[in-house]
Amino acid sequence: MRVITFGTFDVFHIGHVNILERAKEMGNYLIVGVSSDALNISKKGRPPIYSQEDRLKIVESLHCVDEVFIEESLDLKGQYINTYEADILVMGDDWKGKFDQFSSICSVKYFPRTEGISTTEVISQVKDLA
Repeated sequence: MRVITFGTFDVFHIGHVNILERAKEMGNYLIVGVSSDALNISKKGRPPIYSQEDRLKIVESLHCVDEVFIEESLDLKGQYINTYEADILVMGDDWKGKFDQFSSICSVKYFPRTEGISTTEVISQVKDLA
């Protein structure tokens, strides 16, 4: 089974590891779309801390990840699922229901986020220490 997931993966933390490892457990091949810098700016209104090249390198270095690519647009999710022949789409439950339209081409699963950790929280903590 081929599993696909997407994310910015900025300021990489244990929550990212948890969702990627759980996604890999759903199948035998994990594909990860890493949001481009431009997509991150359009979603969050700010550039990521690390460049898309650095974030791509971080994610592809993980033992549970088999393939990575740059996600250019949220509107292309269906195309990405088809291109990478994914059987399962995994997303964090903060996106719950937003990708159900893809259930006709693959199984859609939403995983709970790791409690007490988020990129926004990490950035805030670092700012407080500065």
